[in-house]
Amino acid sequence: MLKIFALLSVLAIAVFAAGDSLGDMGKSNLNIPAIIMFFIFIAGTLGITKWAASKTKSASDFYTAGGGITGFQNGMAIAGDYMSAASFLGISGMIYLSGYDGLIYAVGFLVGWPVILFLMAEKLRNLGKFTFTDIAAYRLDQTKIRILAAFGSLSVVTLYLIAQMVGAGKLIQILFGMDYEYAVILVGVMMIIYVTFGGMLATTWVQIIKAVLLLSGVTFMGFMVMAHYGFSFGELATQAVAVHPKGQAIMAPGGFISDPVSAISLGLALMLGTAGLPHILMRFFTAGNAKEARKSVVYATGFIGYFYLIIAVIGLGAIVFLQGPDAAQYFKDGKLIGGGNMAAIHLSHVVGGDIFLGFISAVAFATILAVVSGLTLAGASSISHDIYAIVMKKGKATEEAEIKVSKRSVIVIGIVGVILGIAFEKQNIAFMVGLAFAIAASANFPILFLSIYWKKLTTRGAFIGGFLGLITAIVLVILSPTVWVEILGNAKAIFPYKHPALFSVTVAFIGIWFFSITDKSESAKKEIESYDAQNVRAETGIGADGAVAH
Repeated sequence: MLKIFALLSVLAIAVFAAGDSLGDMGKSNLNIPAIIMFFIFIAGTLGITKWAASKTKSASDFYTAGGGITGFQNGMAIAGDYMSAASFLGISGMIYLSGYDGLIYAVGFLVGWPVILFLMAEKLRNLGKFTFTDIAAYRLDQTKIRILAAFGSLSVVTLYLIAQMVGAGKLIQILFGMDYEYAVILVGVMMIIYVTFGGMLATTWVQIIKAVLLLSGVTFMGFMVMAHYGFSFGELATQAVAVHPKGQAIMAPGGFISDPVSAISLGLALMLGTAGLPHILMRFFTAGNAKEARKSVVYATGFIGYFYLIIAVIGLGAIVFLQGPDAAQYFKDGKLIGGGNMAAIHLSHVVGGDIFLGFISAVAFATILAVVSGLTLAGASSISHDIYAIVMKKGKATEEAEIKVSKRSVIVIGIVGVILGIAFEKQNIAFMVGLAFAIAASANFPILFLSIYWKKLTTRGAFIGGFLGLITAIVLVILSPTVWVEILGNAKAIFPYKHPALFSVTVAFIGIWFFSITDKSESAKKEIESYDAQNVRAETGIGADGAVAH
């Protein structure tokens, strides 16, 4: 009954919102082929969720799909999780608006993967069980570290979720002609259904299907754009410079990142933040073993690298094809309909007509849905596994109770995501994800990295230093021009830089180091002595399939 009610809720919201907007906009504004493809995708993914729900019996099934995903499948799912709305819509929109600086984001998102491949993947799989916090708390005080990691994870998940909800809202707003608020609510309801009923197994297969569809779609778009210019990237770039209002300036840095501090901060955030994203790190525990975890990173890096190469073509193609007199239908009051984030969607209509627009719109929605599902599951697991099961119940919670708390957390996170998605409607989504990466790099990565590689790390150092990094990152984001001026409406920002990672990551590492080396307690000595045993398991995987050490 609950599943039927949930499905009817989605359809009711869609019908009500579309019907509400038809009164103002008229049926002629609706793209019928796009809407048909959209609902085909929803029906297909709901079918996957129903199948996954029948397979999800235990906490291991819910959080990690039972650890039975192969390296190739997991690599596709990681790519599907990582190629988010910020990547597809946000970066192509950045290139469309500002040129070169959008490519900096694309490169930054990619360069974090070698860090994960060579330094993290195998050890994560050998040491962890459900969440990356299992590794950070392996030899340290469970309660303090899990509270800290949960705060860090939820901060990252919240910011990342905002970006996806904004992208989804704008996309469905264009597709159905419905109000933005209704569009965001629709996405929130769908996300809650997928995660609550299907868990990680449903999320994984939605991500795999989405990755295949997205890579196919962007390949076709890139092919059609390049075909117009004899497959010469130089010709495409030359034409983009000729038609863009900023001219040659789009091929020079400074559109978004205008000073060295911001450039270094952004680079640090994107590189180290990748290795601190809870929904990405969670995927390593779905692999069968450490070897499959390594293979999954190799596959994911290949898929993601190819994707970002094509995004550069799509961004420049949007400049060329959406600047001429034939593109007037995509503008209203002199502005691109839906804003810069929708440049790739409009380009898909230019190169492939209504049918391809329908395909790309459905794929973009799949992209957002897959990512928000992974994010929500990661946030819910922090609450149910780290806070409820380990901290509150001291490891004695039943699997049924833990899963029940997780599902309730999914509903709360979904509601929060909808509210914040509406509040941040005007923000560029790639930029919002950049802020999420900054917090991940400041709060999650230093503790995770040092817990694996630094013998002298202690609970006091990790707890105080980690909280210093987290608080510094959050406070600087709030005081930055993005929030203090653009969201809160103040005249001048207190912190002058948009990207805080250079400062917050430094604070985190120094804080962890200082408070660890000055910790002379007996518990600290035991934590240092237990490092060797942890290192053996990290390197060999002995005991990796057992319970997490306490």
